[in-house]
Amino acid sequence: MFEKKDLKWAVWMLIAFLVAYFVPWERAEVMNALRESFLLLQDYARNHVLLCLIPAFFIAGAISVFVSKEAVLRYFGPKANKFLSYSVASVSGSVLAVCSCTVLPLFAGIYTRGAGIGPATAFLYSGPAINILAIILTAKVLGLEMGLARAIGAVGFSVIVGLLMHLIFLKEERRKAADESERVMPTPKRPLWKSALLLAAMVGFLVLVNMGFLGWWRFAWGGAFLILTVALSIAWMSKDEALEWFGETWFYAKLILPLLLAGVLVAGFLLGRPGNPALVPESWVIALVGGNSLRANLFASVAGAFMYFATLTEVPILQGLMGSGMGKGPALSMLLAGPAVSLPSMLVILRVMGWKRTGAYIGLVVALSTVAGWIYGALF
Repeated sequence: MFEKKDLKWAVWMLIAFLVAYFVPWERAEVMNALRESFLLLQDYARNHVLLCLIPAFFIAGAISVFVSKEAVLRYFGPKANKFLSYSVASVSGSVLAVCSCTVLPLFAGIYTRGAGIGPATAFLYSGPAINILAIILTAKVLGLEMGLARAIGAVGFSVIVGLLMHLIFLKEERRKAADESERVMPTPKRPLWKSALLLAAMVGFLVLVNMGFLGWWRFAWGGAFLILTVALSIAWMSKDEALEWFGETWFYAKLILPLLLAGVLVAGFLLGRPGNPALVPESWVIALVGGNSLRANLFASVAGAFMYFATLTEVPILQGLMGSGMGKGPALSMLLAGPAVSLPSMLVILRVMGWKRTGAYIGLVVALSTVAGWIYGALF
């Protein structure tokens, strides 16, 4: 009997056949693009998987196991206080200093636990966009006004995107709130402060080991938080809970990692690494983002949304593009859209939220970034 999973396999087999049949692999530019795709994948594996993504998977698994659904609903649920939920979503995202891919397991963790679409997407945007280190670097390299514009835009967008997503899917959110109000919440396995302390230790490790400016001290401080995590886990966790934690961590790894790595390969094949163009020449991008027209800002937002920016790499990329003629408005548009989403993250968000919500989220990010860049370019 032909089932739904068989259809997926058939589609992937058809795609593989079409790629093998039609792509002119003998051409030098295609082989260079293929090389760039695997080099970008290697960069991602070396710089983001061990110290960013794997800790994020464990945090997502811990959220699913150790944080009660009641606690998530209290701060992020459809019936939560809006000021509190969006404030917590923005602040908690800003301290992580992660890229658009590393934030995905954390987003999936709170969303699948019952968080409302508004606070969840506010967190999804704020994690990579409200990066304190990136904003400081932007001000230093691209100018104070650009740094301030990025900070104001990123903080504002995290709330605006969340509120608009809530309004767009208001019927679904009300239905979700009604379902949750009828559900009997189980008694938490441990006090909330214990779960919060355990999560704080893991987040401390994730944040500190990725602060490159600390040098080797980041491993010393991060190691201290890792030891604290292990100690608290041994003290407060049963064997069954530990196995459940690893099971949830593996669930998020299976859900996210394959699509993420596939997306990195595609992004590398099309756009290459910073300073190493692939199938799409950089000259095409530069020719389309000069000046400050709405078209230029829209193209910069769309291009930024599909490109993969590792944490902090967007600044030197934009510095090079601006030096080649990119306008200030399109530069801000790309800064606001690029770090928040990417082709790899789109594939994962699609699997977590579905076509409708993913399309709305990406559309809002692109539209808001376009308008903000256009206004900024007109003022400066």
